[in-house]
Amino acid sequence: MSGARRLRELLVSEELIIAPGVYDGISAALVGKLGFAAAYMTGAGVSAAGYGLPDVGLLTLTEMAADTGYGSPINVVRTVIEYERAGVAAIQLEDQVFPKRCGHLAGKEVIDAARFQVSLRAALEARTNPDTVIIARTDARAPLGIEEAIARGRAYAQTGADVIFVEAPESVEEVERIAREIDAPLLLNVVPGGRTPEIAPERLAELGFRIAIHPGVALGAVARAAIGALSELAGTSGIETSADPAGFFDLFGLTRWQQLGERYTAYEQDAP
Repeated sequence: MSGARRLRELLVSEELIIAPGVYDGISAALVGKLGFAAAYMTGAGVSAAGYGLPDVGLLTLTEMAADTGYGSPINVVRTVIEYERAGVAAIQLEDQVFPKRCGHLAGKEVIDAARFQVSLRAALEARTNPDTVIIARTDARAPLGIEEAIARGRAYAQTGADVIFVEAPESVEEVERIAREIDAPLLLNVVPGGRTPEIAPERLAELGFRIAIHPGVALGAVARAAIGALSELAGTSGIETSADPAGFFDLFGLTRWQQLGERYTAYEQDAP
């Protein structure tokens, strides 16, 4: 049985799929050995572990077969082709502007919903394995509010997405609204220190969520352990950083990259 077919069978069960984030061979092997039903390739993890970069859209198809779709609908088609060649069970597309950023960082922007639906249709038509699961993620909650995020989730489900991912709801009540108002298999991003409160897996399953991804569970532990071991070796007190996603990504230069982005945005606004 293919991974995609197995994932589809899990999606119609009442079981919550716990998918830890993987970003290299070690994390992927450990997730497999520990018996998880699925793994989630984290773009943030690949950026940090593979290239020492924060999750602000700096990677391209050269470094990672797929992340957000990389542009126009024809770019999305190529992304789907590359993903399926790699043998994945699911593909996630997002409605952020490019370059995107971690869903639990400030300053996100989204493209027009209708424009994203064109890319979503391109992905649906491009898949050669009908079992390949297409996940549609909306980041509209932060810039446009929960009403728009839910409306987009419903629209993306009507377009044909197999799973809907409303990123970064900011309260238990919002999570419950998403479950109540979107008639589709749902995914929740579990980010300690992020914008979404932690909710017990049993409660998520009860609400109707089918997937809970934990992108930073391994990477965060590895980073903390590495800082401790290297600090001891160097004879220093370690690195001071906040426990939220911004603090983690600042280990990889987030502040510097954000300042560069703001600088060139100002130039664009001043240009005739």
